[in-house]
Amino acid sequence: MKINLRIEYLSGESKEIVCSASDLVKFEEKFNLSISKLDEDMKFTHLLFLAWSSESRNKQTEKDFDAWVELVSSVGAGSDPK
Repeated sequence: MKINLRIEYLSGESKEIVCSASDLVKFEEKFNLSISKLDEDMKFTHLLFLAWSSESRNKQTEKDFDAWVELVSSVGAGSDPK
């Protein structure tokens, strides 16, 4: 399972990212919520955490979650990069 997200930063930069299995596991551990339950109880923080986890895993940021969120203007559904 993968989740595709689009991040928009305050700088005006935007990027498409892919959240993979390790990001989903980190999400479930942090929030004690099955990824399959996102449709029922999704919070903006959930999407931000998934995006940050992917960026961190891919060494696109060294910032912790709270510091990284300060740079983001929005996050939402992304396209499927095939």
